[in-house]
Amino acid sequence: MSRSAHPAGPRYADVLPEGHYTAPPADLNALDPRVWSRTVGRREDGVVTVGGIDVTRLAEEFGTPAYFLDEDDFRARCRAWRDAFGTEADVFYAGKAFLSRAVVRWLHEEGLNLDVCSAGELATALDAGMPAERIALHGNNKSADEITRAVEAGVGRIVLDSFQEIVRVAHIAERLGKRQRVQIRVTVGVEAHTHEFIATAHEDQKFGLALAGGQAAEAVRRALKLDGLELIGIHSHIGSQIFDTSGFEVAAHRVVGLLKEIRDEHGVELPEIDLGGGLGIAYTSDDDPREPHEIARALNDIVTRECAAAGLAVPRLSVEPGRAIVGPTAFTLYEVGTIKELPGLRTYVSVDGGMSDNIRTALYDAEYSVALVSRTSTAEPMLSRVVGKHCESGDIVVRDAFLPADVAPGDLLAVPATGAYCRSMASNYNHALRPPVVAVKDGAARVIVRRETEEDLFRLDVG
Repeated sequence: MSRSAHPAGPRYADVLPEGHYTAPPADLNALDPRVWSRTVGRREDGVVTVGGIDVTRLAEEFGTPAYFLDEDDFRARCRAWRDAFGTEADVFYAGKAFLSRAVVRWLHEEGLNLDVCSAGELATALDAGMPAERIALHGNNKSADEITRAVEAGVGRIVLDSFQEIVRVAHIAERLGKRQRVQIRVTVGVEAHTHEFIATAHEDQKFGLALAGGQAAEAVRRALKLDGLELIGIHSHIGSQIFDTSGFEVAAHRVVGLLKEIRDEHGVELPEIDLGGGLGIAYTSDDDPREPHEIARALNDIVTRECAAAGLAVPRLSVEPGRAIVGPTAFTLYEVGTIKELPGLRTYVSVDGGMSDNIRTALYDAEYSVALVSRTSTAEPMLSRVVGKHCESGDIVVRDAFLPADVAPGDLLAVPATGAYCRSMASNYNHALRPPVVAVKDGAARVIVRRETEEDLFRLDVG
């Protein structure tokens, strides 16, 4: 499956590539449990429910578009990751996937740590009560103010990303009379099988310090000399939406090689290794993600084997699932506005959201599923493209899908697996108002991030 980027304009109306969606699904009303959150189902009358509440009621109460987050599913996935890795490892939820104060509280209650990469994420974490020692700060260009706030708060680790940052963090920590625990992010030369813009471990990109050429080794040498830093480990992240652990095996081999080099040269065995996140989820029925216990067993086996070969004690392992926890737990609910048939090609189904609430299709050529959720239908399948209402030809939500041929204005469509990055990357393009995030649990629904209003736009517009 190709994930290469291309300009939206010249190809926006391409017909389906050969061999892609060769036949419609056997049942357009079926909901694949691999794609939808755990409490989603369809009632006998055809209306889809989540957390015991039907989507027509949710649309009436909260409007569309809106993100609906299955709290039971979110918490269950937190526990699955925590239990899979046990007490000998650390699970850091990657806040960039989606963060709110409610989510921080859930993470705290379920025993997960939190990874943040900006002042705003750090502020949200601290305000919602996450203990600072369970927070890690990432980022390739942390400002002095961000670092100062993190050190003052007592965050458990800062992941160093450049030579300048080594000195910057050390200086700030010394000025504050502290010794900051840090890891060094290295790029290990492993390019995961993913989209160019979300593969992060090959050398030609902005993150980390390369193993090749000795950058990482030099970073370690400098960090070990500075009184304001306590170097606790090495961090590696090889990409996103990864379905197998072969890339992690190569990365772990190279990271452990660096740990051996550090021991041999400096007489220090660093106690931690962080292999990052990036594990994939099912956006369509073709995707086959691995379960947390499978991932934990594979990663632990890889690290143990590599350390044994290098003659090293096994360091404490950390992982950073974000998408893998929150991604499958939410769907976006839309209302159909207009329908436009292009004979011989497809039918364009326009909804009341679009690239302002899900930029990933336009940005990454991401694939999604979609379903008619306000009723069932026995109509023939219709090759469709679900598009938004923005003034862009590339404003596509689901590029290629089959919907019932009788889909009509006023119907409700839902796009699953939108818990990660959709609200986080949402925008006010065309002055759109960003949708709310509504948590659903045990027959009750509550807003955890409210819908924006025109007053919100005007409050920022001081002209």
